[in-house]
Amino acid sequence: MNTNLPAAELSWKRSRYGFASFWFLSLLVAWCVLRLVLLFAFKPAGVPATEILLALLSGFHRDLFMALVETIPLLAWMLVVPDRKFGSLWHRVLLIGGSLGFWFVQVFLLFAEFFFFDEFKARFNTVAVDYLIYPKEVFVNIWESYHVGVVLAVCLVLSLGWLFAASRLFGQMWERPFPATSRLLHLGAAMALAAVLTPTVNLKSVHVSNDRTLNEIANNGAISFLLAAWTNNLDYAAFYKTLPTAEAYQRTRRLLTEANTEFVEDGQSIRRRVAGDPTRPRLNVVIFLEESLGSEFWGCLGRTNTLTPEMDKLAAQEGMLFTNIYASGNRTVRGFEGVLSSFPPLPGESIVKRDRSDNVETIARVLKRDGYTNVFLYGGRGLFDGMRSFAVRNGYDRFIEQKHFEHPTFSTIWGVCDEDVFLRGVEEFRELAKTGQPFCGTILSVSNHKPYTYPKGTIPEDPDQRRRENAVKYSDYALGRFFEAARKEAFWTNTLFVVVADHGARVYGEQSIPIHSYEIPLLIAGPAVVQSPSRVAQLGCSLDVPTTVLGLLGRPYETLFFGRDLLRNRPEEGCALLNHNRDIGRLAHDRLVVLGLKQAVEFYQGDPKVAEMRPLSQPTDADRELERDAIAVYQVADDLYMHRRYRIDAEPTTHASVPGAEGQPKAR
Repeated sequence: MNTNLPAAELSWKRSRYGFASFWFLSLLVAWCVLRLVLLFAFKPAGVPATEILLALLSGFHRDLFMALVETIPLLAWMLVVPDRKFGSLWHRVLLIGGSLGFWFVQVFLLFAEFFFFDEFKARFNTVAVDYLIYPKEVFVNIWESYHVGVVLAVCLVLSLGWLFAASRLFGQMWERPFPATSRLLHLGAAMALAAVLTPTVNLKSVHVSNDRTLNEIANNGAISFLLAAWTNNLDYAAFYKTLPTAEAYQRTRRLLTEANTEFVEDGQSIRRRVAGDPTRPRLNVVIFLEESLGSEFWGCLGRTNTLTPEMDKLAAQEGMLFTNIYASGNRTVRGFEGVLSSFPPLPGESIVKRDRSDNVETIARVLKRDGYTNVFLYGGRGLFDGMRSFAVRNGYDRFIEQKHFEHPTFSTIWGVCDEDVFLRGVEEFRELAKTGQPFCGTILSVSNHKPYTYPKGTIPEDPDQRRRENAVKYSDYALGRFFEAARKEAFWTNTLFVVVADHGARVYGEQSIPIHSYEIPLLIAGPAVVQSPSRVAQLGCSLDVPTTVLGLLGRPYETLFFGRDLLRNRPEEGCALLNHNRDIGRLAHDRLVVLGLKQAVEFYQGDPKVAEMRPLSQPTDADRELERDAIAVYQVADDLYMHRRYRIDAEPTTHASVPGAEGQPKAR
């Protein structure tokens, strides 16, 4: 190396550590700019200027820490590469190419984070972690929903621009030697500073405001993503408040006590026997788990320009409409575990994706013990989120999925259109009805999902517009076609039909659990159970669907379900169990308690159907009692699941059809 260069050219800013500083500052500036863009685009109304300033300062603090963390690997590389190799051609090519790749990905993540925030009003969270597991559906969906080619071109231009600026500023860094001790000192100083900053950064979340969206803006996407990934399979008792086990079970048993129900085991058990009439006919059950079809779209639930005329008509003429129901989470797997297993939405993974779910209670298991045959229909791939595996291991005899539709009329990356799935359901139920054996059919829809496309000519709106509202209209249209067809079938008169959303369409609201966006419809129909239209205002959630359905069937059964029969509950007994990211909560009356990581607790008050629930700074004794009830329910759920006791069958049910459990397709 040439060590006789002028002093100006040997200055620190022309060195490899000047390059590292530019790397660090570029990260810091990029994240700060993204925060300003998010603030400009999504700033909640009415937030004080002081809170906005706090958000910017807190965000800068987190960005500073993460920029340092992402610079340390570069400094470590500069330590291990000896001086004699640093300026060699192979190393120049490697470092320049690696830098270009890093910055291309980094710039792409900035765009991705903006679009993610637009959809979920949050930094990268558990949804982002889950989506990475299934790249086929996710990345094709992104390609179809956004101008990915343009974004990639812009990312390439910006990353090349960064590399050009770095080469102009630090083109002579290859010539300046640094002894090993100096390189070690630079790395050691950066690591020491990171160690000092680590205790000052709340890795759980940011809380600069009572507004959830502003707190998300103040966060850093990299920190948020790493936390979500790290806590995917967390130890519940290590992170959340708990009670003595005996007290937790005692409280939970009290909360689950209902008329005509008795506990069949003492102590640490919630197993119950529900009284019924064993001579009552075994009615068929059909459950529609509707993708993202939140209450905000339904005219019968308050929307003036309704997007669901078919369901509005069904509710008005022959349905039992529940008007105060909340989803247990904002992912399909949360709706899955709530509606099918009546299980609280524990933080971390849903039990649909956990490893101890080979034998857990579901409505299919309950009905199977009563002689039912169970079939699940899904337009997508059963591999996604482990849905097929969960279903066939927990009471469903067959799982019909995308590969069993030989000639679909229309498909997106998420699967075949709702019409194909629903009309296939009519065919399956017709054949099952001929056997004389009662059946339970569950149908999970896919059409109301980005890219929001559907068959042309089904509704007046053009699918090329790719608008959520149009996809909602199509989903409603497909449901209308199903009920039109089902009325002509023999099974119509002895079947209970359920339409319920898996979750709302989008996340909005100030609370840690944005409850406004969790409101969902629950509509029950069928001449065997609904003689005249009615509306039920009882507060409930996804977990109450199977217990209410079983109550309408009126036959005796045993259960471990955490839900309650909405038609037997007194108004004061209504509640909803909710999950958002790593927060879990319980809504009762006009109070919401939220349990978070590191034993955090928040209280809110107000009617969520009227206005935003507001933080409660001075909780009363009644609020503390609600807190202990919430702790008890989630603690008991975790204990039962982790010890494989959320089941009644001693061993997993083995079906003769399991090797081909997905079922054989019928000719269309």
